[in-house]
Amino acid sequence: MIKKVLIANRGEIACRIARTCRKLGLEVATVHSSAERFARHVREIGESIEIGGAAPAESYLRIDAIVAAARRVGADAVHPGYGFLSENADFVRALDAAGLTFIGPRAETMERIGGKASAKIEAQRAGVPVIPGSPGGMKDPAEVLRLVQSMPLPVLLKAVAGGGGRGMAVVETLDGLEGRIESAMREAEKAFGNGELIVERYLPRVRHIEVQVAGDGQGQAIHLFERECTLQRRHQKVIEEAPSAGLPEPLRQAILADAVKLAASVEYRGLGTVEFVVAGDEYFFLEVNPRLQVEHPVTEEVTGLDLVALQLQIADSGTLPLSQAEVRCTGHAFEARLCAEDPAAGFLPATGRLQLVDFARAGVRIESGVESGDEISPHYDSMIAKLIAHGPDRDAARRALLAGLRASTVIGLPTNLQFLQELLEWPQTRDASFHTRLIDERYAPGAAAAAGAAAPGSAVPIEHLAAAALYWHGQWRAQTPELGCWTLSGLTGWRLNTGAMAPAPQPALVLKQGASEWPVRFSGITAQGDYRLRIAEEEIEATQRQISAGRYLLLCKEHALEVTIGGDAQQIELVSALGTAVLSATSYLGGAASDAAAGGQLLAPMMGKVVAVKAQAGDAVVAGQTVVVLESMKMELHVTAPFNGNVSSLRCQVGDMVERHQVLAEVSPV
Repeated sequence: MIKKVLIANRGEIACRIARTCRKLGLEVATVHSSAERFARHVREIGESIEIGGAAPAESYLRIDAIVAAARRVGADAVHPGYGFLSENADFVRALDAAGLTFIGPRAETMERIGGKASAKIEAQRAGVPVIPGSPGGMKDPAEVLRLVQSMPLPVLLKAVAGGGGRGMAVVETLDGLEGRIESAMREAEKAFGNGELIVERYLPRVRHIEVQVAGDGQGQAIHLFERECTLQRRHQKVIEEAPSAGLPEPLRQAILADAVKLAASVEYRGLGTVEFVVAGDEYFFLEVNPRLQVEHPVTEEVTGLDLVALQLQIADSGTLPLSQAEVRCTGHAFEARLCAEDPAAGFLPATGRLQLVDFARAGVRIESGVESGDEISPHYDSMIAKLIAHGPDRDAARRALLAGLRASTVIGLPTNLQFLQELLEWPQTRDASFHTRLIDERYAPGAAAAAGAAAPGSAVPIEHLAAAALYWHGQWRAQTPELGCWTLSGLTGWRLNTGAMAPAPQPALVLKQGASEWPVRFSGITAQGDYRLRIAEEEIEATQRQISAGRYLLLCKEHALEVTIGGDAQQIELVSALGTAVLSATSYLGGAASDAAAGGQLLAPMMGKVVAVKAQAGDAVVAGQTVVVLESMKMELHVTAPFNGNVSSLRCQVGDMVERHQVLAEVSPV
């Protein structure tokens, strides 16, 4: 009988598993890397063992360290969560040898269906339709190259051991193919310890449907209905829902039946997910994830089941605690993955400190592994939280999630918060006419302009501009010595308190977001305590009062608005009922200097590790040619030459950890 569980994971999933363990009366402990000694999962769970360095290969992927940690805390079972070692058969065998219960499938089952290539073989044996392509995994890049060249394009490259879109590449042209194959293999090797790839026919406009299954390990299996995971960006899920919207009932039942048939054929034990792609009235097996999924909460919401509790019960008893007839699907559920990333910069992941994280008014289920003041590290994924909403029907659940996102506040790093809100309002989301490439096509270079779509978050309301200007003013006033030009209540710091109450003839500052900018002129303060401002060409009166840490009440144009504000006098981030905005603030006299940038400098787009250097000092390069490759957030970032020229200096080498905006190399024009 299981008494204590070691959670061999981190972040939100570690916290979520611990809550269920405690509800069932089980003791719990976890593990952490040297970079996460004070992480939320460590704080919340309360007992944790440090197992190595910040990089996953030095900690969360160390089988020996996790087995030793389980023994040290007196655990008799290990829950792997998702990612890391959750699909590693060697890990399961090591736990078996140590007398520890693995909360998941057996090692031999994992080997049969955990890899994409082997799972495809098992699906064919069970009579489940599969996508045409290579019969198994391929280790030789030259072999992969030859096969791709022999197939009609587009073709999909997939990491055998991968997941979450890592180690995947869609090949639509043969240009640069060799480099793309090497990059996919390298990314897969670093993320999963296995660079093997399979090659398949690429189906460009499909839906991604997955079925939650449970088995007793003796040939009995059931399904817990399906999830719709079609809204993806670069093969990574963004919004999921349950059940799937708009599937014809005969097609739905065929998919559910095939998922159960496959699970039963391999005598699956525990929870797993069988994934399919749907193209028109056809469906094809994609892969099996022999673990808990990130999006499992939507299944919990519509079935009323605790899937972690179900995992623990199967592991403890070796039986299914419920029958297929007892599983009911009620209503509809949506989940959104809130991540630290910048939609305006191609969804580039962001790293650094979260100044404020607040979901108190969201009104939906929150699963998070961070709190205010925590760090988003380049060593792990960029997820801040999952927001999950349930409703009696699909539109009610969608609207509840939309309201929850609008009521959420994250300050300190760029996020996809506003993008998620926009995505839920897209017509294709509303009527479920989406496909897996919808987001990528919409935000491909030039696509937004062609479609007449604005970049995410590009419009800034006058209220946000006023709030930013007043916050900037307050920051400078607070930094000024007593009796300086800012400290008398009647002065703004930019004009004498005499004459007409008119804005100054020159701007005090310039607020900028992207290519847009707004000069701001201050007047003095009115008898009522209001500021008179001219923002661009609009003149307004506004006042702002702090009501708590980071929160202000803005009165502007007869509009009272609570605004959460963070940052400093140089960069200001705002969140309110009107949305979010991140604005740079530059004093008017300093604007020209701050805009200067040395041409040809190749800067690191974010903190990361240099994994490849493709050119040396003195080499000739062409515009767009990769010079340096970084690894961050489990993905590769290619830093390219901005124009044709020669590499005049190289300031990094393989293995270096570099900061965001650090100069990596310089290119001089020819």
